[in-house]
Amino acid sequence: MGMTVTEKILAAHAGKDKVVPGELVNVKVDLALGNDITAPVAIKEFSKIGVDSVFDREKIALVLDHFIPAKDIASAEQGKAVKNFAQKHGIVNFFDVGKMGIEHCLLPEQGLVGPGDLVIGADSHTCTYGGLGAFSTGVGSTDLAAAMALGETWLKVPESMLFVFEGELRPWVGGKDLILHIIGDIGVDGALYKAMEFAGPAIEKLSMDGRLTMANMAIEAGGKNGIVAPDEITRAYVEGRVKKPYTFYKSDADAVYSDIRRYDASKIEPLVAFPHLPENTRPVSQAGLVELDQVVIGSCTNGRMEDLRLAAGVLKGKKVSDRIRLIVIPGTQQIYKQAMREGLIEIFIDAGGAVSTPTCGPCLGGYMGILAKGERSLATTNRNFVGRMGSPESEVYLCNPAVAAASAILGRIAGPWEVE
Repeated sequence: MGMTVTEKILAAHAGKDKVVPGELVNVKVDLALGNDITAPVAIKEFSKIGVDSVFDREKIALVLDHFIPAKDIASAEQGKAVKNFAQKHGIVNFFDVGKMGIEHCLLPEQGLVGPGDLVIGADSHTCTYGGLGAFSTGVGSTDLAAAMALGETWLKVPESMLFVFEGELRPWVGGKDLILHIIGDIGVDGALYKAMEFAGPAIEKLSMDGRLTMANMAIEAGGKNGIVAPDEITRAYVEGRVKKPYTFYKSDADAVYSDIRRYDASKIEPLVAFPHLPENTRPVSQAGLVELDQVVIGSCTNGRMEDLRLAAGVLKGKKVSDRIRLIVIPGTQQIYKQAMREGLIEIFIDAGGAVSTPTCGPCLGGYMGILAKGERSLATTNRNFVGRMGSPESEVYLCNPAVAAASAILGRIAGPWEVE
């Protein structure tokens, strides 16, 4: 009996020839991640362990991105605590204002994660790096503290589910729509503590940005991790970027899956997740008249170059509706600079949008786009729970960047073909 790509990575990091679902394993960690919300808790727990130093100052990444630039005194104190820890222990990969980006956009860009790596992070969307063919998953702050001290963690080997996308993608359809389609099919707990493996002809042609988006939202179906077996698209992305050794794993032909789902990608149109769950999906053509107050383009889900190009392509030469606040947040400083070079920032501003320095900000209701009672926001983010972006009496809808841009123009949820 063969192993899945997830099982192979876990076996390699556990020093075993084989692992099976349900097995508890101790695994070596290639990278441990914390941010300005979760790292301060981990730092307090780290101080109780009684070690003098971290296990490897090059294998820890601390990114200030949620409430940074600091929105208030409390967030400033959190940032200071992380900075002090990074300086004390000589953490190489510490990212503050000016260098930082949204963590799950930043780490792949900086070459800190490679195929075959095992990554844990005190943030639920750490599963993003599965788009590169890594095993990556979110953990609690105490687990992060232990990993920073020991360089290892324990995991239960998850069962794997396989999602196969046949056929060609339709215009305006990307990774966000594919993962929303899955979540709409299986529900927000349909992959609870399972590895979600994405495969098939449509995935093989999907860009790295699209793959990272899909893996990012595996947690929204309850998944332990999301993963795409690395291929030539992966190789083109990591060559010259990832300086450390990496390994391409793929699932065996006789690997065992708890469920295999097959979809015809040619039948999937851009989707919108209605309040208040990511599983509440509808094709944008069936959205009905949903008037909006705010549109957010950005986040660790859709704040990459491909996302900004899609949105700018729809917005170019057009104006945002008078009823809309359009907020655009590039995922990293490099993405921001590239968008400037390509003229995208000017397109957003000319259309009537506001462009922010990289931050998670509005995605988690932190700042830079809080919703008032009764307001509706369409966002390229990953969650739309009650109160996610502000008032518990507001509403959040999720979509891809092209739909977000078209909706900003028309002031209601709309497909990009409606503004062509």
